[in-house]
Amino acid sequence: MVLLSAQHTSCRWFLFVPLLLGVECQQAFRTQPRNVTVKAGGATVLRCEVLRPTGVVQWVKDGLLLGPQRSLPGFPRYSMIGDEKKGQYHLRIEKVALEDDSPYKCQVGRSESSGALISQVALVTVLIPPSNPVIEAETEDPWVAGEEYTVTCTAPDAKPAAEVILIRNGEELTEAYSVTMSGSEEKLENTEAVVRFTALSSDHGQQLVCQVTNPALSHTLETSLAMNVYFPPQAPVIDGLDSEEVKAGTLLKLVCSSRGGNPLATLHWTKNQEVLSTSWEVDTVSQKASSPLTLQVKPEDNQAVLCCESANQVSPRPLSLSYTLNVLFEPAELKVVGSSEAVEGKEVTVCCYTSSSNPPVQIRWWLGFRELNNTVVTITEGKNGGMAAMSNLTHRVSQEENGLPLICEAFNKGTRFSKIHSSTLQVFYPPQKVWMDTPPAGVPLRSGTVVRLVCFSTGGNPPGRLTWFKGKTVCDNQKVVLSQKGVSRELILLLQPSDNMATYRCEATNQARKVLSTQTLLLVQFPAISVKIVANQEEPKRGDTLTLECISGSSNPKTNISWSLGAERVMGVDQAPEKADFGGVSVQSLLSLSLTSKHNGLRVTCQAFSSLLSEGVNTFYRLNVLYPPEFGSDQPKLIYTVEDDTVLLPLIVSANPDEISCEWTYRGETLVKERDPRYRWRGGRQLVIRNVTRQDAGNYTAVCVNAEGENSAAVALDVQYPPSVMAVRDPVFVDLGLVADLGCTADANPAPPGLFFWEWLGEDEPLPGSEREDGAVGWLTIPEVARSHSGRYRCTVDNGIAPPASAEVQLVVRFKPEIQKGAQWSKVASRGDGSSTAEVVCQAEGIPRVEFSWEKNSIPMDFSNPRYWERTVREGWAHTSTVTVVNVSAAQDYALFTCTARNTLGEDLLHIQLLSTNHPDPPSGLQPIGVTHSTVTLQWTAGFDGGLEQKFRVRYRWADSSSSLYVDVFPPRDTTFTVRGLSPGITYNLSVNAINAMGESEYADNNAVLTVTTRELEPSEEDLPTGDNQDTSESSSTPLSLLVMLPVVGGALLVLNVLGCILGLRWRKGRSLTEGTSGSLEEKKSDGESRSTVTRLNRYEGGDLINTAARHTLLVDSGSESESNIYESYGEDSRHYYYPTGNFYPTLYPHPEGLEGPDGGYDIGPGAHIYEEVMDWGLYEDFGGLPVPPRAGLHYPSQTELHAHVPWERQEANQQGAYQRRTWADADLDPPIRVYDTVTELHLPRRHSDLPFELRGELV
Repeated sequence: MVLLSAQHTSCRWFLFVPLLLGVECQQAFRTQPRNVTVKAGGATVLRCEVLRPTGVVQWVKDGLLLGPQRSLPGFPRYSMIGDEKKGQYHLRIEKVALEDDSPYKCQVGRSESSGALISQVALVTVLIPPSNPVIEAETEDPWVAGEEYTVTCTAPDAKPAAEVILIRNGEELTEAYSVTMSGSEEKLENTEAVVRFTALSSDHGQQLVCQVTNPALSHTLETSLAMNVYFPPQAPVIDGLDSEEVKAGTLLKLVCSSRGGNPLATLHWTKNQEVLSTSWEVDTVSQKASSPLTLQVKPEDNQAVLCCESANQVSPRPLSLSYTLNVLFEPAELKVVGSSEAVEGKEVTVCCYTSSSNPPVQIRWWLGFRELNNTVVTITEGKNGGMAAMSNLTHRVSQEENGLPLICEAFNKGTRFSKIHSSTLQVFYPPQKVWMDTPPAGVPLRSGTVVRLVCFSTGGNPPGRLTWFKGKTVCDNQKVVLSQKGVSRELILLLQPSDNMATYRCEATNQARKVLSTQTLLLVQFPAISVKIVANQEEPKRGDTLTLECISGSSNPKTNISWSLGAERVMGVDQAPEKADFGGVSVQSLLSLSLTSKHNGLRVTCQAFSSLLSEGVNTFYRLNVLYPPEFGSDQPKLIYTVEDDTVLLPLIVSANPDEISCEWTYRGETLVKERDPRYRWRGGRQLVIRNVTRQDAGNYTAVCVNAEGENSAAVALDVQYPPSVMAVRDPVFVDLGLVADLGCTADANPAPPGLFFWEWLGEDEPLPGSEREDGAVGWLTIPEVARSHSGRYRCTVDNGIAPPASAEVQLVVRFKPEIQKGAQWSKVASRGDGSSTAEVVCQAEGIPRVEFSWEKNSIPMDFSNPRYWERTVREGWAHTSTVTVVNVSAAQDYALFTCTARNTLGEDLLHIQLLSTNHPDPPSGLQPIGVTHSTVTLQWTAGFDGGLEQKFRVRYRWADSSSSLYVDVFPPRDTTFTVRGLSPGITYNLSVNAINAMGESEYADNNAVLTVTTRELEPSEEDLPTGDNQDTSESSSTPLSLLVMLPVVGGALLVLNVLGCILGLRWRKGRSLTEGTSGSLEEKKSDGESRSTVTRLNRYEGGDLINTAARHTLLVDSGSESESNIYESYGEDSRHYYYPTGNFYPTLYPHPEGLEGPDGGYDIGPGAHIYEEVMDWGLYEDFGGLPVPPRAGLHYPSQTELHAHVPWERQEANQQGAYQRRTWADADLDPPIRVYDTVTELHLPRRHSDLPFELRGELV
């Protein structure tokens, strides 16, 4: 059977010999020019080499033909070089200039045997070095340190633009920025580097360097700018003044100097801001300026400020150095003021002071040879900045110091000056002692008792004179009493209350004017003289604070005051005792009462009692409190009722006086029976309202009046009723990503927390956002609102009083247009023969209204053209714009259509390519979504279908397998598929591609391989009697039952195959002879019998080895027509070029595995469509009418069975030497036939005019 297949293939080879020879005679590019970059003045070569050139070869520069001659007249610098016999037409350009910077193409003219060729565009890029750079500053004046300046460096006329950097003090100025502008000629550019920096004093005399680099330069260009910077001088320095302290009369010689600065500093001297000298000299070598000064120091110069200032033109202010002179000088005079006489025991005060000096003098006092330290020294300002010193001496004298010298000494440490002043001290002293005989101190005496007081005195010169005093009054009834100790005097007293705490004093005096005295204090006890209550108000009223003061008369000892209010003891506030008459004390107590109506008529009692003397007195005060009407504490303030009930508003009131009249007001109006018949009054004061409504709710005020005034009580009436609700705003428009606030306002009483409840209507998702309540408004806040949040929301209000109320709010999320994108949206396929109609669809979602605009190849479309018309359909937020292209032309309409969708929030665009029907694009995003021990579930994203219905095929293999297996996905358009019948714990490599009537795509994700390992089979799974295990057992037993049938079935199939091949071979021979395709048929037939030599026909992409039985699902029967279209492959390129051959209507036979498995996949049974890959790089073999696929119950020999009966021959492929191919040897068996192994019948075009429009014509 294999031999017959080879013969069959060989027969087809003779039919295509002219076609293959025609392809080989076509002229083609061996080498195409490439982009080059060359410096100006150099030379370059653009390479162009043509295989089998038959047309005229010439070069095109920027659309201008240079001519076919190799010397290229008119272009002396251009020439074509190379061996013309070898098809070499290289373009050489000498002394390259800017005008040579252009695009170039090598073009081969059309000939009788071949079409024209145009090479790819090669760009010649000419590098032009810049001219000498120019550096400029914004000003030609000298710079000032600390100020900013702008420097510009320009590198003109370069290609590409030069790079410019600025360097200061060896460091690049990174803050510089460059600007590129057009140069003096087209394509030349100027680069301008600008930097703004602060000038420093260290920049003076330095160079600011500009460096320019460019690919056309062999070395860096440089230019520089010398910086002249003005900066202030340094602070001045004064030499010759070692110390700021100078004695009066000294001659000072000083020098002031200042270094640095540009220009050097100017100097001048001042004293107390008066100029002394303005002369100075400069030394440019040492960069120094100096100024001398000579000064004779005087006392008047003390504290004078001597200053030297330096400055130049750019100094913000003069720099100065100053010294304050401290001139030392002596005081002019020394004086002592004060008396040197004193009484013994008294203090003598003497003052010694000096005139101004610097420093101030130190003053010391001497009494005899003893220094006195009890002095107070005072330093005050004197003349000429000096200080005047004054010392005050205070000394208590004694009798022994009488007649001693008192000396004042002044000493100046600065000038070593010293001076003294001396005087004599005189001391006087009084009598020596005075005492008395009295009752024991601290013993209290009762009033009415008689006492005797005696005074004694000794010493003194002359002796003392005695006198009795009571306070300041001389006492009567005193007499002299003789005494051996000296002088004495007696006083007899009858004690009275006035003697309490009275002082009796005895004084002794003499000519020394010193008074000696002694005294005694008598303590006399007596009760309070009186007690009284004083009120601060005569007619107290409610709310007043009444203060009652209880005052007791003088007493000794102090009495205690107590208060009582009615029968209740109350605490007063005792005041500090006060001295009273007769040496006693008066006690006071305050009682403060905040008067209320309860105090009216009560009696307040005050009692003053002495526990020591067991005596006391008391008095009382009766309260009469006046107050306006007053409401009781049990007066209700809030009354609850339900709408339509009857309510009573009570009043509980009292007053003094008690003549009271009351009236009710509501909302500012007085209530009377005539106003509303529902009002009634009970007891003349209480209000009754019948049939209450919610309008009756609010505050009711009762105003009661008596002679003292009026008072009011507010009674709030709360009328409760069921809720009502309305939306705050409906609908609510919110931009995508912002915060949406949905609100509803409720009218309800009561309005407890949790009054509002939100629902998302029509959605099972949880309620987005968060709920909150703001008074009578309930809010649903959705942060970062998404499009999915659009919809209706219900706000329900329930306060416990039926019925609840609800309102709905529509949320509309506004967002900028979002166009549907992907492979199926970005391409549209249609025949370009002028008879088809294509629809370019652009679908966008957006709110608000989306408007569309269209461009074709970046040019706005003109819909006034009858071949183009656009319609827009809007459904909700989905907007679809469809451009219909009538009579599609490949030349005019195969273009890039751009759809732009925009609204007020933004825009989006999509590029849609209108092209010819073609093979599909490969799928993408292949990934496993489920793995078990025997299955792998895959998912992918479909690519563009090429304008035709596409289906998918899964390829898989494992490590030990010698070939890959293929599975057609069913249903064909599904992008999820389960591969079954896998082994546990095995790693599989899987991939998927797409197929339509035009051909097949590459495998998904750039031919990537997905590696998946099935799970290990758990022991528990082996024990379970699953359906898969049952199928396995059945299938394992099937080959045993069919071993007998295998030879019979295989032999029958082999005989049928041999007969078909022989008949077909004879028929094809006759066709080739009658059509004039005679040749060495016998020779080619013999070659075909030994091996297949055709290798240029199409094969599966990626170089996969293909099962010959599986290939029939992809090929079309070309029959024996010479104009039949086949899959073509050129050279080593594995890409397929498919051409449409008519409308494709694939015949899909029912799948034997039609029942889905438990996981949604399809079982791969004996009749499933599996391609097994074998080592064969042969052609896709084409068979005519194959039988209808057999029923699922039929048995197909497995590869194991075939291998057991069929020997294999390994033959070398003529163009794929690296691979070995397997062919069927002479055997009795055909390869196993699978489901879909039929070729769909196609009506192929027989004439040139039957081809699609885009395939007609020739290459230009």
